[in-house]
Amino acid sequence: MSNSQLFRKKSLDAMVSEMERGESLKRTLGPVALTSLGVGAIIGTGIFVLVGKAASDQAGPAIMLSFVVAGLACVFAALCYAEFASMAPVAGSAYNYAYATLGELMAWIIGWDLILEYAVASSTVAHGWSKYFQKLLDQLGINVFGPGSALHRFTDAPFDFNPADETVTKIRATGDSITVAADTFFTTGYFFDLPAVLITAIITFILVRGVKESAFTNGIMVVVKVAVVLFVIIAGMRYVKISNWTDDFAPYGYGGVTFFGSPIFGWSDKGMLAGAAGVIFAYLGFDAVSTQAEEAKNPKRDLPIGIIGSLVICTLLYVLVSGVLTGMVPYRQIDKDAPVATAFEQVGFESAQFIVTVGAIAGITSVLLVMMMGQPRIFLAMARDGLLPHGFFGAIHPTFRTPYKSTMLTGLMVAAAASLLPLNILADLTSIGTLFAFALVCGSVLVLRVTDPHRPRPFRCPFSPWFPGMGIFLCVLLMLSLPGENWLRLVLWLLAGLAIYFGYGYWRSKLRTAT
Repeated sequence: MSNSQLFRKKSLDAMVSEMERGESLKRTLGPVALTSLGVGAIIGTGIFVLVGKAASDQAGPAIMLSFVVAGLACVFAALCYAEFASMAPVAGSAYNYAYATLGELMAWIIGWDLILEYAVASSTVAHGWSKYFQKLLDQLGINVFGPGSALHRFTDAPFDFNPADETVTKIRATGDSITVAADTFFTTGYFFDLPAVLITAIITFILVRGVKESAFTNGIMVVVKVAVVLFVIIAGMRYVKISNWTDDFAPYGYGGVTFFGSPIFGWSDKGMLAGAAGVIFAYLGFDAVSTQAEEAKNPKRDLPIGIIGSLVICTLLYVLVSGVLTGMVPYRQIDKDAPVATAFEQVGFESAQFIVTVGAIAGITSVLLVMMMGQPRIFLAMARDGLLPHGFFGAIHPTFRTPYKSTMLTGLMVAAAASLLPLNILADLTSIGTLFAFALVCGSVLVLRVTDPHRPRPFRCPFSPWFPGMGIFLCVLLMLSLPGENWLRLVLWLLAGLAIYFGYGYWRSKLRTAT
């Protein structure tokens, strides 16, 4: 087993020609549909949930700047994604980009890492959908899952984790309270999260039927949630008090960068930059557009439009919503579970709660759809290279032209994780895994500019090497701002992936058998 074999590279020309020779996916997506998919993947859990915790616990009103910093990190990565996507419009996203520039081993690592971004993130999103769905039923007076109902113990995961640095009191499903020490797992008294399983099953069915149907469903959800977001901005402006911004704009400072838990910029693990790391989850999904390369009508033109357009739209909406929220309510009084809906209640506009809840459900549904659409296409790309069994992961439905077997497997993975596992850990894993993938894509652009400078690039990342370099810097900076235990979990996850690679993928690689 030599280094040359571990870092063997697959040319971009080979990727494109292989895609054209083999079973291809149906090309039905234009720039509007791709931008809609990007917006659908991005706006959801972050804008309806994470903004409250980040503003209250980490950044205060400076959360507006946190979204700008996190958005900048994603913009630099998005420009790099767009350059690659225009050169190699094949399914697989960052995995294929790494295969062409950094070699097979790094491609496997990033492909395995992307499971954290798509499948694990989908589990987190499905759990969030469950909570908002239960809230909607409660607002409608339908007691299907509420306390006292037969299904109450089927509304959450059986295990949870206390990430705080202090002992807390938790209420179990049975109504009794327990004291939980810091950094400790505990049982919740629930069996599993049934609503999360049901929504995952519905999304899986839609995705097996076909990407056109998926895009149509997503388009409806995007229209609904963007309308609700605009409602929040417009309706909330009349309740904004400038003093809520000016009295204490950055209560924890502008730092918050840590190195394995120890502050290296700022006096604590809180601050504007810590807030940026906390809200990076809100931006996950823009790169899901690049996984749809084989379904784009004109991928060299449409993919950059979809990637960058969706990111710019969502960044603007995030800044406006976070500004309205922190202007409506003093940051210390912002609710952490349903911040936007509760803010309207706090200012006396209670009827807006229902509108926001409906928008949250639509937003989270579209995120789940796009995330679950991306994962099977990563599996498909890896199967084409022989790193995963092609008979299963590369199977295309004869009628719907979708990777149906890997889509169903993704559905099972998402349903199991969403219904059984502590999702605060999964959310942090998603963030660090995604930032790692973004950094590698930025690095891959720099490598390919040197190793293949004459290749036609319909879209070029501007100001190279500065923009890709800034993308790497900001991604690593935000990774360092996450809790230190996430690095250990990331390493353990990657080691598990390497065991699979050296047990199967290395020996079955098409590049290896070809040589």
